[in-house]
Amino acid sequence: MKKWLLVGFISFMMVLAACGGGDDGGSSDGGNADGGDSANETAQGEELYQQNCVSCHGEDLGGGAGPDLTTAGDNYDQSEVVSIILEGQGGMPAQDVSDSEAEAIAEFVLSQ
Repeated sequence: MKKWLLVGFISFMMVLAACGGGDDGGSSDGGNADGGDSANETAQGEELYQQNCVSCHGEDLGGGAGPDLTTAGDNYDQSEVVSIILEGQGGMPAQDVSDSEAEAIAEFVLSQ
């Protein structure tokens, strides 16, 4: 019984950790309206990156099965990254995301 209680508690904690819980977006930017949308899009982009890209490009964008993305901003602009996400390039297939999701992912990748 104690074993199952411990397993249940650990599982619950893992779910809580995965869901986050902090609202980092809020108004912590001191009321700066310009940074709010960009910060939200970058946060959404990070979440979408975790769901769609991390398995090939790595947790830290350092690469793996796919290329290193840490220097993507040196080689591509926002529209080019969006195009690569939506249409694919080389061995990378087109990703099944909307235009706005591709924009968010691109902003996240280029902000790193």
